[in-house]
Amino acid sequence: MSLSLSSMITLNEDVSLPILGFGTYKIIDLAEMNQAVNQALHVGYRAFDTAQLYKNEQQLGVALQNSGYQRQDYFVTSKVHNLNQGYDETLKAFDQVLADLQMDYVDLFLVHWPLSNTFFETWQALEIIYTQKRAKAIGVCNFNISHLELLATQAKIKPMINQIELHPYFTQEKLVQYLRQEQIAIEAWSPLAQGKVNEDTLLISLGEKYHKSASQITLRWHMQKGYIAIPKSSNASRIADNANIFDFVLSDEEVVAIDKLNQDRRLGPNPNDVYKKNGF
Repeated sequence: MSLSLSSMITLNEDVSLPILGFGTYKIIDLAEMNQAVNQALHVGYRAFDTAQLYKNEQQLGVALQNSGYQRQDYFVTSKVHNLNQGYDETLKAFDQVLADLQMDYVDLFLVHWPLSNTFFETWQALEIIYTQKRAKAIGVCNFNISHLELLATQAKIKPMINQIELHPYFTQEKLVQYLRQEQIAIEAWSPLAQGKVNEDTLLISLGEKYHKSASQITLRWHMQKGYIAIPKSSNASRIADNANIFDFVLSDEEVVAIDKLNQDRRLGPNPNDVYKKNGF
């Protein structure tokens, strides 16, 4: 399987997303954001993931503007905050997203969590944003099969991607199978299980075999599974290491062995609970 940092997954006829992106969660300080973004771009990352919840869209926008790269050279994803969901509220929130990023469009805009009281209205707003070409692609985060099936009863446009918690200890096999069947791209948040993979004996041993870290083995597993992954770090060496995963290939048997690490172990909230409570 020939993969590289420039490999893409198609979201629609006009938009493709790099298979390895740069997560910005918890990077709030502007100087830290500038340093991290410049390092990421230097290494070869071209996709950057943010959200209203992260309170760093302004910082990311400034860092990208200061980078010297043109807008068409990088891919930006953002997400509507739970507190801003609803039809009018989402349209207003999206205007704020563009203002904070200092951009005319985002490449991908997502519903951050499914909420029962604004479920259809929020998606209808995203469909408007998409038809206006202010977001080149739209999708969802943290939607289980039941949420996607419910959305399909009224949606005019199918979500192009579902960003979900996904790592060796939480492989979500049924959801992954459903997403592939529906041709909805799969993007992993917390792809390294909040660093827990670095303590795993199997991943450590595979790392020794390939002269890589357990994190690099895990990210390579994501790539070979056909997932998009967005590891986050503001450490320059780890940013580079996370991208240095394209000079080796795990065997089919090794991929299956990593699959078997699954414990159905969530580290984040259950979307069903968030849906019922209309938030956290």
